[in-house]
Amino acid sequence: MTEQIKQIAERIKEIREISGISAETLAGRLGLTTDLYLKYETGDTDIPVGIIFKISELFNIELSVMMGGDNPKLRIYGVVRNGKGLRLERRKQYRYESLAHSFIHKKAEPFMVTIDPHNEDVMPEFNSHPGQEFNYVIKGTMLTIIDGHEIILNEGDSIYFDSGYKHAMKALNNEQVKFLAIVL
Repeated sequence: MTEQIKQIAERIKEIREISGISAETLAGRLGLTTDLYLKYETGDTDIPVGIIFKISELFNIELSVMMGGDNPKLRIYGVVRNGKGLRLERRKQYRYESLAHSFIHKKAEPFMVTIDPHNEDVMPEFNSHPGQEFNYVIKGTMLTIIDGHEIILNEGDSIYFDSGYKHAMKALNNEQVKFLAIVL
């Protein structure tokens, strides 16, 4: 696992321990087996963003704190210059850049997501998380799969969906894809 995943896992364990909650109790609240939860907490298994999102809600902690470790401080506005967002290296197929990591009490989490092209026959990893999501394609052509439905999005296209359903995105035409993802 990447160093960033291990750091996220350490933060989750520390927050759980400080809160006086057992691993078994937290696993139950997340709807996970204790064994799977402990694999996430040790950093032995990649932690789905949906699980990190649920943990941040349970402990009333900003998602950006869970992901990046820094406390947001800005209350009126936050500016992120081109290419200067908080980079989150979580999965091989997606590169995330948090675009509001320094703003406190966000009502949404905006990310710039990059997907590099891979073998057309390989299916992307699916994930799900509470809430809703809006994606706007800035560059390339992207296959979006939501609960078994396949939608092809081109530059300028957007989609809004219930992110509780299993979903995944994949670059098409052997081209890199960049899209704005806003998680609500």
